[in-house]
Amino acid sequence: MQLQDSLTDHFDQALTLPESGIQSHASNLALLANGNVLCTWFSGSEEGKSDISIYYSRLPAGTDVWTLPQQVSDNPGRSDQNPMFFQSPTGQLWLLFTSQDGGNQDTAIIKRRISEDDGHTWGPETVLFPGQTGLFIRQDVQVTPEGQWVLPVFHCVIKNDGKPWDGSYDYSAVIATADEGKTWQEYPVPDSLGCVHMNIQPLPDCTYVAFYRSRWADNIYRSTSKDALHWTAPEKTALPNNNSSIQFTVLADGKLAIAYNDASKLDAKVRRTSLYSDGLEDKDDEPDDGVLHAFWGAPRAPMTVALSSDGGLTWPEHRNVAIGDGFALTNNSKDKKNREFSYPSIKQASNGDLLLTFTYFRQKIAYLRFSEDWVKSGKKEA
Repeated sequence: MQLQDSLTDHFDQALTLPESGIQSHASNLALLANGNVLCTWFSGSEEGKSDISIYYSRLPAGTDVWTLPQQVSDNPGRSDQNPMFFQSPTGQLWLLFTSQDGGNQDTAIIKRRISEDDGHTWGPETVLFPGQTGLFIRQDVQVTPEGQWVLPVFHCVIKNDGKPWDGSYDYSAVIATADEGKTWQEYPVPDSLGCVHMNIQPLPDCTYVAFYRSRWADNIYRSTSKDALHWTAPEKTALPNNNSSIQFTVLADGKLAIAYNDASKLDAKVRRTSLYSDGLEDKDDEPDDGVLHAFWGAPRAPMTVALSSDGGLTWPEHRNVAIGDGFALTNNSKDKKNREFSYPSIKQASNGDLLLTFTYFRQKIAYLRFSEDWVKSGKKEA
């Protein structure tokens, strides 16, 4: 199937990035000061396997051709995942990613490589927070006017009952540095159990807003902060979530644009027993132990973009970008069983265009460029 066959409209610049392996997933975009666009993702045979490594490609300014992917991590026996870039105020470009023992996210550490030349060459891998395991990342670092560098994280927690990690006890925090990464302090997000992939952006009024993926596969959650360090407890928004990643950005006109799957567990017929297993059970077959359990396998489609003019309280304008059944009851890319559109990254270019990447069937990374007006011309709520 060609990418165009899956889109609701024709895009002049709809394409997929050059392939890097059997499975490609979890892309993240970075817009550099020199006009280059970078995209990083993980690739290999299957998420959680020991051959999963980090790759990236470059879209040089003024061109429309992505460079061939370059592998930028090498940790035999571990699965490297969820990469992202951070262009620091000092001019360095950081590559951050997680590295875990197989499918055990509670063993994850955060690793870092630094480039002094916008990603053309890289220094050695180092562990960002030595001694800390079970830390995961997905979203951009924010730099506050006070000089804090704020990294949103989530803790992958297992209960001491002998069972492997399944996401049911994960919670969010931010880890901040005021000395360019020499020392760090953690600030947990209150009452954030089940809220992960915390995505922070500053609003025009100089406060901060964050949106979260939900392990419960019910809704996207939202919280606010005055300083990007101390947060209100996350609360449900009207937007659904399927226990899959989201991303938003603040536009030049002050609006918010968010990319997400317009689906939740209500759209599922069955559930997966865990992220790293293809075992299935009835979607309502949750253990009667008095706690919520992470929901895996809800459809990961359509890929939708929505706009908000009130800081993310309401999203009256939205449009589907890619439509399909979103089958995500397996991570099997070798046999081409997975049909998800997921894990979006959305940024606004200097000319106002929106740039969007997302996972295409867990086989490749899709890339689109479109206008805010194109989103506005889609479906509007009454």
